[in-house]
Amino acid sequence: MRDKKTWEEFFDAHSEIYDENVFTKNTVAEVDFLVGELNLAPGASILDVGCGTGRHSVELAKRGYRVTGIDLSSQMLAKAAQAAKAAGVQVEWVRDDATGFSMPPRFDAAICLCEGAFGLLGSGEDPIAQPWAILKNVSRSLKPWGRAVFTVLNGAAMIRKYQQKDIEDGRFDPVTMVETSEYAPREGLSPIRVRERGFVATELSLLFSLAGLSVLNIWGGTAGSWGRRTINPDEIEIMIVACKAADPSDLPDRPPSACA
Repeated sequence: MRDKKTWEEFFDAHSEIYDENVFTKNTVAEVDFLVGELNLAPGASILDVGCGTGRHSVELAKRGYRVTGIDLSSQMLAKAAQAAKAAGVQVEWVRDDATGFSMPPRFDAAICLCEGAFGLLGSGEDPIAQPWAILKNVSRSLKPWGRAVFTVLNGAAMIRKYQQKDIEDGRFDPVTMVETSEYAPREGLSPIRVRERGFVATELSLLFSLAGLSVLNIWGGTAGSWGRRTINPDEIEIMIVACKAADPSDLPDRPPSACA
């Protein structure tokens, strides 16, 4: 069974200060970018996986989109609900695990941003099965030709960051691309031991493809610096833009540019 306690405990405690993080300060510009990349029609339905305090969900709802936000942390969702109420918008908030949720294919688009669950591993969680489960759930939730945008930790940056001593001391495993560290979720609280997984572009293309998602682009995706640009090996995150391809037997007249 998936160990949910570590990250649930961390984000429940971190929720009070999450919106003080520097990477949360570019929400409007990020949503501008998302609307273009997701090719959204007015009133489109959007799934936000690992929605946190709802900064992207609420901004999208303010623009007239129908948004469902999923998160493991009840405290993060409580903050999200407060933000939606203050903005005067309606968002469907769902408390669930990104690796285990199930929804019908009713969404025009999906987002999973700022390590919104993807690669945040429980203490005994498999570093391949975890992201694979999330991708399958997202893929099943999308309508044919629906797009998805993910930002994930950059494995190249991890490799460049850690030395042999870090590997020997268990801070980084180059086989699984998992780093293990301790963070206090906020001042005055004890550190919590967490595991985070980095990814490289080739394995992301494979994982997405196996989940029925065709990768359209992989770019630099560090929060605050999104754009159609080449990945910097030292940056924190990378971005994947993908499209759910329908079964050709279901759509015999599929236009060749359907995912373009």
